[in-house]
Amino acid sequence: MLSGRRLDLLDPSPLDIEIEDIAHGLARVARWNGQTTGDHAFSVAQHSLVVEEICLHLRPDLDPRWRLAALLHDASEYVIGDMISPFKAALGYGYKAIEHRLEQAIHIRFGLPARTPAEIRKLIKTADRVCAFFEAVQLAGFGREESVTLFGAPPPGYAIEIEPLAPAPAQALYVERFHFLSEAAGFGAAAPHRQAG
Repeated sequence: MLSGRRLDLLDPSPLDIEIEDIAHGLARVARWNGQTTGDHAFSVAQHSLVVEEICLHLRPDLDPRWRLAALLHDASEYVIGDMISPFKAALGYGYKAIEHRLEQAIHIRFGLPARTPAEIRKLIKTADRVCAFFEAVQLAGFGREESVTLFGAPPPGYAIEIEPLAPAPAQALYVERFHFLSEAAGFGAAAPHRQAG
């Protein structure tokens, strides 16, 4: 990682995870394999920011720690990339096991329970699908009907406009939101672990 950390993908340690590495990686991982309109790819970092925003819309009283979980819901992709769902399914258990271990290490690193409660996972998945609906229609060339079929309709009266950001501002916004939510959750700002040298 750019921070100097070395992360074992098969046995990831929370001590080797840095928010700056996550934000840097996610800001450079493209949703939809980059098959979107605009001057920039729509990054996983920006997608994660939107999903956290949608979670708050769906549940205005949502505890900040679960908003943080929403922001981090795709954080494992900073090292394993974003793969489309059919390909993930084809890869099977091995891929899911690696993704799961990474997610647990990330959660532990930032003060969250290793396993997100089922109710919160369901909320995040709903927000993820709402975001995917708007991404599909606005950025990926899907029609509204097809998007409703694939992802479900967004909440009545809810609409967002998505404008893909360049990597640097997406990265900065992700880090800023992380620190805001960490402090709001009572975790404080996670101090970076820097390797001597």
